[in-house]
Amino acid sequence: NQFYMANKGPSYGMSREVQSKIEKKYDEELEERLVEWIIVQCGPDVGRPDRGRLGFQVWLKNGVILSKLVNSLYPDGSKPVKVPENPPSMVFKQMEQVAQFLKAAEDYGVTKTDMFQTVDLFEGKDMAAVQRTLMALGSLAVTKNDGHYRGDPNWFMKKAQEHKREFTESQLQEGKHVIGLQMGSNRGASQAGMTGYGRPRQIIS
Repeated sequence: NQFYMANKGPSYGMSREVQSKIEKKYDEELEERLVEWIIVQCGPDVGRPDRGRLGFQVWLKNGVILSKLVNSLYPDGSKPVKVPENPPSMVFKQMEQVAQFLKAAEDYGVTKTDMFQTVDLFEGKDMAAVQRTLMALGSLAVTKNDGHYRGDPNWFMKKAQEHKREFTESQLQEGKHVIGLQMGSNRGASQAGMTGYGRPRQIIS
C-alpha cells in the first residue's frame, strides 16, 4: 500500500521549492475565519482543529465536517450528502465522503475553478485550494441570503460583493423574481420568525 505511505513524509513528486510556494499561499488568517464559520454553521460538536495548515487538514480530511457544512446550507429533508453515524476510518471511504462534499458544493454553485481536488486535501498537496473552495461556498451562502447562512456575513462579504458585479442582466432579472416571491412569503414574518424554521420553502420550477 505504498500510495498511502507517501503522505506520511513529504510528497516526493514535488520539489521543496514548489511545496513551500504552495504553503505560502495558505492563509492562516483565513483559516481562522473559516474555522469560526464552520463551527457556527455546523454547531460546536464539530470540535476545533489544532492551529495551522496540518491541523486544518486533519480536521477536514475524513469529509464528515465538510459534508455537515454543505448540508447545513440546505433545509431539512433535502440535505445533499449522507453523513455516516461513525466517521469513516477507511481511506477510500474518507475519500468518497470528500468527493460527495465536492459534488454537493458544485451543485450548490461553486465554480469548477474554485473547487479543490480530493488529493489537495487528502495528501495536503494544496490546502490553499481547500480554503478557496470554502471561501467560495461561504460567499455563495451569503449571496443567496436564503436564511441558511449562519455567522457574520462580513466574513465573506467582500467576496460576495465582487461576485455581484459579475451577474448578467438575465440573472439579475431572475433574481428579482425570486426575491419578490420570498418577500411575499415573508411579509408577515417578524425578524424573529426568520431563523429558517417554519418558513415556507419556495420551490421554483
